[in-house]
Amino acid sequence: MKTELILIGRTTNKHVVACIDDYAERIGHYMPFNIFTIPELKNTKNLTEEQQKELEGDLILKHIGSSDHVVLLDEHGKERRSIEFAAWIEKKQQNVRKLVFVIGGPYGFSEAVYKRADEKVSLSQMTFSHQMVRMIFLEQIYRACTIIKGEPYHHE
Repeated sequence: MKTELILIGRTTNKHVVACIDDYAERIGHYMPFNIFTIPELKNTKNLTEEQQKELEGDLILKHIGSSDHVVLLDEHGKERRSIEFAAWIEKKQQNVRKLVFVIGGPYGFSEAVYKRADEKVSLSQMTFSHQMVRMIFLEQIYRACTIIKGEPYHHE
């Protein structure tokens, strides 16, 4: 199964970038993995939040294939423990060709992206910056990979 993470805008903090790169490389040892970054919209001061979500949504949808299994990181999504997330990924590996996770822009997702999504997941009820969410989520994907392989990274 191929796995991809779609992001809106680049990560700017060099320490977070280093951590993201590290986890992305680690994940690549377990499964084909790619991060696709959609550039931030320009001149958004004259756009409403809804218009911005619509434009970002169009860019997201252009990158998603018709058979991709799309999972949005969303505050209203399903929360899972790390072990449960690993079991969920392992199940997807058996029946999904491409798993696409999407972290939206600062205002969330357009209605069209919500309609296209197959599932929503939440990392926590707490709020994190978009920069931090990227790093935390990649660590969780890596953790899931090590749990699936029975490696000692996760302690429970």
